Amino acid sequence: MKNAFADSLHETFERFGRIDIRRMFSGFGIYHEGRMFALVIRDTLYLKSDAESAAHFDRLHLAPFTYERQGQQMPMSYREAPPELFEDREEAALWGRRAYEAALRSGTVPKAMRKAAAAKKAAAAKKAPARKVAAKKTAAKKAAPARKTAAKKTAPATKARKAAPR
Repeated sequence: MKNAFADSLHETFERFGRIDIRRMFSGFGIYHEGRMFALVIRDTLYLKSDAESAAHFDRLHLAPFTYERQGQQMPMSYREAPPELFEDREEAALWGRRAYEAALRSGTVPKAMRKAAAAKKAAAAKKAPARKVAAKKTAAKKAAPARKTAAKKTAPATKARKAAPR
């Protein structure tokens, strides 16, 4: 990872559960079970928040992460983590759960799940035409013996006409 602060979060959130840290833009995304619940920018941890969890952040006066876009400050749905989180593993687990639940409520589907769904849909689309072709072949095979049988019945009659004297 090459960032001591981001790497230390494995220990910080050990009671919360397994986390994955992925490099992104000028920082790191912190993931739990495929969902991003935290963000590290310039060695500052920000946790996912929403309307339901905002009161916890507001009570401690924790600022949102903002970035500049076209000269304006744009706030995101990530708020600064409380300092107590780094000293108390139970507190870290509590804040981690709050952030993860906010991520779940956001409705954003993890990239891995989107890829799996797209692959499943593509596989189903490939199988569907194959089934139709197979059905057409089966129907053609059933029709073919009927034509052969009809040809056999008419063949002797044709020979009989040729053999008959005029």
